Amino acid sequence: MVLEQQVSRPRAKLGEAGESRTVAWGMTSVLVAMYVINFADKAVLGIIAQPLAKELGLSASDIGLAGSAFFLMLSLGGLFSGALDKWLGLRWALVLLVVLWSVAMLPLMLSASFVTLLVSRMILGFAEGPNSPLLFSAAYSWHAPARRGLPGAVLTCSASIAKIAIAPILAYVAVTWGWRSALVALAIAGLLWAVLWLAVWKEGPYGRAANSGKADDADSGPDGSSPKMVAAPATDAEPAVPWLHIFRTRTFIGGVLLIAAAYALAAVVLTWLPSYFELGLGYSRLQAGSMFSIPSLIGLAIMLSSTWLSDKLITRGVGMRAARVVFPAVGMLIGGTLLVFLPFVDAPVMAVFMVSLGYAICTPVLPLLNACVSELCPPKQISGVLGVFLSLMAFGGFIAPYMMGRIVDAAGDGGDGYATAFQILGGVALVVAVMGIVIIDPARDKNSVRPHAPVVAAR
Repeated sequence: MVLEQQVSRPRAKLGEAGESRTVAWGMTSVLVAMYVINFADKAVLGIIAQPLAKELGLSASDIGLAGSAFFLMLSLGGLFSGALDKWLGLRWALVLLVVLWSVAMLPLMLSASFVTLLVSRMILGFAEGPNSPLLFSAAYSWHAPARRGLPGAVLTCSASIAKIAIAPILAYVAVTWGWRSALVALAIAGLLWAVLWLAVWKEGPYGRAANSGKADDADSGPDGSSPKMVAAPATDAEPAVPWLHIFRTRTFIGGVLLIAAAYALAAVVLTWLPSYFELGLGYSRLQAGSMFSIPSLIGLAIMLSSTWLSDKLITRGVGMRAARVVFPAVGMLIGGTLLVFLPFVDAPVMAVFMVSLGYAICTPVLPLLNACVSELCPPKQISGVLGVFLSLMAFGGFIAPYMMGRIVDAAGDGGDGYATAFQILGGVALVVAVMGIVIIDPARDKNSVRPHAPVVAAR
């Protein structure tokens, strides 16, 4: 009978460091929930842009400036991710950030003006800046280096989930109860997530705490048992790498160029796509808000499938440069080409398809380049390195929304200004994709800056 029970009981799937893969993906799903709220906070300006502009008498340049100010502060805030991780740890750093997001919604609800809009978006951007590096560090603590492409993609797909599932709801809420109600909903969602996070989070076996031989700040393991020390592939016995050695590598520099171009496109989509669909292509406000999900649906399918394939290629012995760099850069070449030809398309349905596919096929560079850069440093430096990397990436978001607002104002009525701005972003994508293919080589640069790094066998 005992033997039969042993045979019938399913065995838990374990990872390379003995961790439960179910727990690993459970923790990742909690991080995804936070990232969904994070991207909904970013996207809400695009959803409420037109009613907000009408009420406050704002121009397209004003809305673009608010969007760019957000991404500027996002870039500056990201520089503090390493310090927050060191001072507070992942648990309390992320709680602090999400509470700040919720508070940042209050000024615009209480006193609507352009100055209030600008200040509240800047506060929100600064508070969201450290979030991405900390979230990726938290997720990577549960996944071995050779298998980080898919969890990184799942996190990045939170932007798509926010636009697929949350944006139509926010659009309906804003149309039905006014644009302020959308901000209230997001503030409540952030606070609820903080409660969930405090209840469930544990750091994984590939994180800083486990690798340095220390348990997390809680007294029990991820399944409620006493914490166990596990052997991780890389340990903090490995000396820290000088920061400038990492930042000077061609992988880091080329990665910044590639990811900043992709992020510029993402920032424009978050800030301007509903307005383009409404004012440029003639759809209603509710239709435009709901159609926000179309590029995200396409992007979700492309990102998950491409990053799964990238991980699979690496575990089968394909070089990291081919799987993590050339593969997504070719996609960026295709996406950039589609956007370059957008102004020559007259049919609204075809324009929606081209801008959606052009954006979506560029998105896999975001998680795959994160995974490349994370290989350049020991685990204890991942948060800091990704903080700088993603802060530099956010400069693309700082430039693009305001640029599009200026182009739209200069073009006057119609969709010509929107299409022209997307065309410029497509041209930039083509240039940096070629540069990335030529100069980025993570294996070469890892050997250069981490000559004694432990080698993790892909399985």
